Amino acid sequence: MKKILIIFTALLSISGLTQNDALFEQGKELYKAEKYQDAVDAWMKILESEQHSAALYFNIANAHYKLNNIGPSVYYYEKALQLDPNDSDIKNNLAFAENARIDVIEPLPQTLFKRWYQRIAGIMTFDGWAVTATVFSTLFVLLFLGYYFSVSERRKRILFTAAIISICVALATMVLAFKTYDDAQRYRPAIIFAEETEVRSEPTMGSETAFLLHEGTKVMIRDREGEWYRISLADGKDGWIPASELKEL
Repeated sequence: MKKILIIFTALLSISGLTQNDALFEQGKELYKAEKYQDAVDAWMKILESEQHSAALYFNIANAHYKLNNIGPSVYYYEKALQLDPNDSDIKNNLAFAENARIDVIEPLPQTLFKRWYQRIAGIMTFDGWAVTATVFSTLFVLLFLGYYFSVSERRKRILFTAAIISICVALATMVLAFKTYDDAQRYRPAIIFAEETEVRSEPTMGSETAFLLHEGTKVMIRDREGEWYRISLADGKDGWIPASELKEL
């Protein structure tokens, strides 16, 4: 019975993948025929089956861009970029979509230390830094044992120096692992989907309007209170916005 269940599940998975492949190709044909909304509808059915890929998000974004849906196009280009951050086509098309936005946000100037940190931290994910810290910690233990049991003075000096370097690298990468993990936990970007929305000083409709935002603008979610999100911009502005006006990445 267990074998039959496994085989049945496998057949269902294969059937689902085949159906999604057909929908993907159908969407591409509809896109070529300039039936962009129909193409989006076909591709969204794939997303509903919990199958995700950079190519799928990229094509959905392209169709929304053709429909002049700036918010959804930016959103799906960003989703594609999350899965394939080095793809030049995604980056270029995202830049075109961002240029179509109304809001122009000038980021706050960064300190030299912060720019260095971002460059170094961006080399790997927090998982990568954690693995690196583990490798160098293990290397330190091995080098220290070699130093401890070595008889030759010259070899002891070399192993001791290498062990000190290893533990320093292990500590530095451990700090980066914790810091990048904390950054990832607090990093909650979202895209404005409303054509125009009022960002308020408090999470109530009766509060003062702080500023306006338009579709396609990228914001950071800082807090939530009921059906309101507290958001911030790269230029330092912040305020409250109804949750229905944006979509979290």
